[in-house]
Amino acid sequence: MNQRDPQAREDRPADPEPKSADESRRNPSPGDGSEPLIRPPQLRTDNAERAASRLELFFDLAYVLVVAELAASFAKDLSWHGAAVFAGLFTITWWSWVTTTLYANRFDTNDIVYRLAKLGNTGAVIAMAASAQEAIGAKAVAFAFGYLVTRLLLVALYVRAYRHVTAARSTVRIYLTATAAAATLWAASLAAPDNIRYAMWAAGILVEAVAPLVATRRGGGVPLHLNHLPERFGLFVILVLGESVASIVVGVHDTDWAKTSVLVAASGFMTVAALWWIYFDLGGAAGKRKLIEEGDDQETGVADAYVYGHLPLMLGLVTVAVGIEQFIVHPGDDLSNAGRWAMHGGTALFLIGTATVVAGTAGRWRAAWPWPFIAIPAVAMAGLANALVPALAMGLIAAIVVATVLAGIREQRRGTLQTTEV
Repeated sequence: MNQRDPQAREDRPADPEPKSADESRRNPSPGDGSEPLIRPPQLRTDNAERAASRLELFFDLAYVLVVAELAASFAKDLSWHGAAVFAGLFTITWWSWVTTTLYANRFDTNDIVYRLAKLGNTGAVIAMAASAQEAIGAKAVAFAFGYLVTRLLLVALYVRAYRHVTAARSTVRIYLTATAAAATLWAASLAAPDNIRYAMWAAGILVEAVAPLVATRRGGGVPLHLNHLPERFGLFVILVLGESVASIVVGVHDTDWAKTSVLVAASGFMTVAALWWIYFDLGGAAGKRKLIEEGDDQETGVADAYVYGHLPLMLGLVTVAVGIEQFIVHPGDDLSNAGRWAMHGGTALFLIGTATVVAGTAGRWRAAWPWPFIAIPAVAMAGLANALVPALAMGLIAAIVVATVLAGIREQRRGTLQTTEV
């Protein structure tokens, strides 16, 4: 199937010729019970259809726990310091998810070795979740140890891929070197003083974050699976959006269905629904289309723009979840400026991420003008209206993002925003 031609999916034969007995033994079908328990990694970036596995979905649940714990910690410390800690720890968590997803995108064999490594990774992420609220403090070593285990398991998987997938060794060498260097820094941080420990964490993330960029330019053109990648990111966005829905539920419950709080919650849900629409029907869908059309040419950098653009997008969504609950629980004059800016800033950050995905995958910033760029200052300026009571402020945010959806649909209908379903 040609990934540049969506029609090719509809034209492929519905019922392929059955395998002969000899062929079935040589190339067993997944799930038919004939696969060997241990299979060497192989490059899985051909044109075949591929969906997220049940193991990947199970794996994502552990990351959602970390995100929920970090959001809860941020809600307790709505200050610039709390925001910086939250952003830093979220970036660490997100990057752990990205790196394991990039490996799986290329080399997931679903054999017993890979499954055990993935399940071990999931357990390590659960440890990160259990220590997340005190990761900058009493549980720093526990959090760092959990992250270190995810790096060591990833190193082991890349060593295995380097041994068996000779065609991808240039790319694997880059990721393996970066992951091993990061693991070394995280291991050393376990015994370091606090200020040095956190600097080591930042250095470890920076080393790993550079790897995909280097691989794009010096990795020998090893492709990604361009159908699997946006599905994985889309599923994670759905899970993060769930944090906002949960915040609405918690806020309404904690205020015992107070009328003003219910009104704020209704506007909050309208906002979350609009953010879902902006991503899945418009911005994210435009990024996916470009990724499928041009991502097989590694030198374009389309895949890099798609991946990195999701960091501010997802960070913004989690911040919105914190802000929505603050608006619902404090619908009167007692809403803090920090709570107000969590909502406005989170929405603006989500829009910045969306614009980055749209413009970055298109290869030109004008691709995101006027949609969705023009909505970013509108949301930010609305945050300056401190005189507005939370109910009106939330209504204003909802109106802006709904208008952003309508503007995006207009661009879509005009053909200036070309999309595909995420």
